[in-house]
Amino acid sequence: MSETCLSYLSSHHVKALSMSPSRDLRRTPFLEYSSLYWGMHAKRDLSHIAKQLALELFDDYSNHISTEILLSKEKPESFDPDFDEHFLFSGLHCASFFGIVELVTSLVEVGGCDINQTDCTGSTPLMWAATNGHKGVVKILLERDDVNPNKANWYGETPLWAAAFNEHEGVARMLLKRHDVNPDEANEDGETPLWLAAFRGHEGLVKALLGRGDVNPDSPNNDGETPLWCAASGGHEGVVKILLRRDDVNPHSPNNDGETPL
Repeated sequence: MSETCLSYLSSHHVKALSMSPSRDLRRTPFLEYSSLYWGMHAKRDLSHIAKQLALELFDDYSNHISTEILLSKEKPESFDPDFDEHFLFSGLHCASFFGIVELVTSLVEVGGCDINQTDCTGSTPLMWAATNGHKGVVKILLERDDVNPNKANWYGETPLWAAAFNEHEGVARMLLKRHDVNPDEANEDGETPLWLAAFRGHEGLVKALLGRGDVNPDSPNNDGETPLWCAASGGHEGVVKILLRRDDVNPHSPNNDGETPL
């Protein structure tokens, strides 16, 4: 199936289509499916032919209509791709997005590959892999000496932040093993990875983050809401108990409206 999708995307008919978010996809019904799902099929079973077709597609992937379709349909909620200016979504970004280990391995070995290149959403390949929970790809990228595991997107969201937001505990633990990853890096709203884990009520993530000695367990967001405040607000009793065991957590800390966790 991946070979069929990639063959279609590589056809002269599809390559001739201009990138336009307003395109009527009803005239090309297989285009949307191929754009969104070829990578999922390839991740399950990447044949030699599919690999070659994918690498050929990546030769000019930033200018291919399938990139616009993929990012418009599957982008994380906070991302807003800019398709009119400085558009970039490379093959490495795409392979990391889908979590195709074999393709990522081939691409990072190519000379001149910028592993920290940001795309039109401000995301690095590592950000996409962390966002979608692809541990195999995260492992490959973190093994590179030139990777920046703490590089944030336009909104101040790091790969660790993305892993916490999407509740990918395994990826978060991999990133937390790196001493050059800042576990307290907050996004533009002041939300740290721990804040997110508490907000989601994810006890495993909370414990993993608190396992780092350089995490501030009482760091509030821009509204003055601490991780404890969020856990209490969401009714996450297990997380509340974990945080209340800490001497460096103030159980009476109010938010900007004067509301305490209690």
